[in-house]
Amino acid sequence: MEVEVDVIEFRVPIENNKTLFVWNIQSTFSDAFIYESIWNIFCKFGPLYLVKVCPNAAGVEPGFYALVKYFSAAQASKAQRATHGRGFFQSSPLKVKLSTKRYPNFLHNSKPLSHSKCQDLANHYLGFNGWSTHIVTLKDISNCDDAGMLSTTTGDPQEITLKYGCIMDVTFPQHGLSCRGVGVAEETVEGTGPDVVLLKRGKLQRWARDKAAVDAFEKVLLLVLGNGKVVVECRVERDDVLQDEDLEGLIKVNDIPWSQFDPDGQEENEDIPWDLSVNM
Repeated sequence: MEVEVDVIEFRVPIENNKTLFVWNIQSTFSDAFIYESIWNIFCKFGPLYLVKVCPNAAGVEPGFYALVKYFSAAQASKAQRATHGRGFFQSSPLKVKLSTKRYPNFLHNSKPLSHSKCQDLANHYLGFNGWSTHIVTLKDISNCDDAGMLSTTTGDPQEITLKYGCIMDVTFPQHGLSCRGVGVAEETVEGTGPDVVLLKRGKLQRWARDKAAVDAFEKVLLLVLGNGKVVVECRVERDDVLQDEDLEGLIKVNDIPWSQFDPDGQEENEDIPWDLSVNM
């Protein structure tokens, strides 16, 4: 007997069969109402990467269209079949089709998910207790490769380059697996007052940890079976099998609580070209 398996990756979904195009949305609603309604309708079929609501182009009948992106092709297909031709929040039926956009070759390799989206996806399929992270080492590497050297240009403000590296394990206890990731965060600071440097060190430690977690999640595949069971697989690379004693030369440093600092973090823009082509 064949078993259906849906493969979920911790990467930005760009495949055609994971994107839905929703149109024929009436113009009597606000953008915020449409966004909330579309999200509530389609999230019932699986976790969503993104929902985007846009007004129709000039010269077209007033109204809106929406783009919905899933992590799962199977869930996108199921959502399309269940929602096409139904009105839901409006009197006229919505039209829902799978994308037919062909992306250029240079876009075929999608980007990794942000740290927050990795967490959301893992929580959805594995639960809050189904995975955990462990910092193997968090190292100040500001003095490596001539980093941390002060500016010597006459008249320039004093500058110092701060850099942190982190090695982190993401563990899946119920599956007996773990993946190791590496992250590096770097920033040049103008002025070397203790408050300025302390603030930047706290931020860089956080960013390095987040990048290490993302790097580890990139190696994880979630296999969702037809009966709802989730199997975890890890793509292990040679460098990932280093024992902790092999890291003897690395310096472990105390973690500075993030609550002491400005919460503004660095998020990469994960927007990708949107698709307006559909199978009619």
